[in-house]
Amino acid sequence: MNRLPEPPGRQPHATQAGQPTTNTAAQAFLADLESAFTTTNTAKTTPTAYRDDTLPATYTTGPTAPVPQPGRPPMSQRAVDLNTTILCTGIASLPIGGMTSLVVYTLGQVDPAALAIAAAAPATIALPILALARFLRRARQVVEAAPPVIHQHYTGTVHQDTRTVNSTNRGLWASNRNQLPAGD
Repeated sequence: MNRLPEPPGRQPHATQAGQPTTNTAAQAFLADLESAFTTTNTAKTTPTAYRDDTLPATYTTGPTAPVPQPGRPPMSQRAVDLNTTILCTGIASLPIGGMTSLVVYTLGQVDPAALAIAAAAPATIALPILALARFLRRARQVVEAAPPVIHQHYTGTVHQDTRTVNSTNRGLWASNRNQLPAGD
């Protein structure tokens, strides 16, 4: 620690009246600050980064065959969507199958002829409904395919011109005038 030499002729003396006096605690604090700034930092420096240059296992090649991974195999998005739909539909069919089993179990004591009539009832109701829906769909297609009916009402003398004008344009700058021939 380098200290400047005291100027000659100055002696320490008591503080003048009205000036604050320094206490020992303040002097100790100032001494600690001075020693903190003057001493070198001897703490160990911890590294802030590390680079591992070894290749990961995915980059290694060799004669070993690939190992199948657990889970669903890789597939296209359409296949995943279709697979999910199939799984959800299969799970949704469980309540329907359970209700059907319950109905069949409770109807086990019923006469087979009555059971056949009850089983055929939905088909006899569904067939006319499906036929009516098909008839209405075809009727709508016929109406949509028909040309629209246009009613034009005129008053006075009407002249309808049905002449056709054919023109051919050739050259770099061509001009269309589409004028009807005079005299017709």
